[in-house]
Amino acid sequence: MSKSFAAFRCILSLVLLLSFQAGANPVNESDPYEKINRSIFSFNQTLDDYLLKPVARFYVAVTPDPVERGISNLFSNLKEITNASNNLLQGKVSQASVDLGRFTLNSTIGVAGLFDVASSLGLKKTEGEDFGQTLGKWGVPAGPYIMLPFMGPTTLRDAPARFVDDITDPIDYIDDDSHKMATTGLSVVSMRAALLNYDNMLSGDSYSLIRDVYLQKRAYEVNDGAVDDEFDDLEDY
Repeated sequence: MSKSFAAFRCILSLVLLLSFQAGANPVNESDPYEKINRSIFSFNQTLDDYLLKPVARFYVAVTPDPVERGISNLFSNLKEITNASNNLLQGKVSQASVDLGRFTLNSTIGVAGLFDVASSLGLKKTEGEDFGQTLGKWGVPAGPYIMLPFMGPTTLRDAPARFVDDITDPIDYIDDDSHKMATTGLSVVSMRAALLNYDNMLSGDSYSLIRDVYLQKRAYEVNDGAVDDEFDDLEDY
């Protein structure tokens, strides 16, 4: 957990830096640190173009579809513990029991989560819950939009919340550092591979598009499907 705490301190330091760099009259109230955010976004895009995207394309090319799907299912299954924990914190006991049921079935009958047998038995996968959503349900405002190096879009509320979710992430408890890094790397590549089909959707000002879609998606998740009026204009995307 020491690495997670160190990363948390780095994010907190970045947030404090952004607070000093914010302009007096921001163009977008939800994104007062846009200038710095765009610089970090450009860095992330370069990293993606020259590293993550090529690796993800190679992964898709050499990995048989059933294996690729199984790996995706495995990492999705591990997240059910976090889903269940946050559903309990939000008072959604019934959904938490479904999450735990899915994890139990897929971890046993589904061979460590490689096969999603729970869905075929009627326990459908949800969009998931995290501690950022839990804080939102508790009334904590999202705060300003932040673009983090390597980690991508988030908000002042959601960024530190990621490290609370680490407590329920089984990968964080792998003792061997090399195994942990390999597992984390495979998880990142698997997630990036799943997004390859969406690359062609990014055109024009991709920074603004990603920001607005992210904020709309988070509002949707926190409100369990109800989106504030301020996001209605995003339907044009």
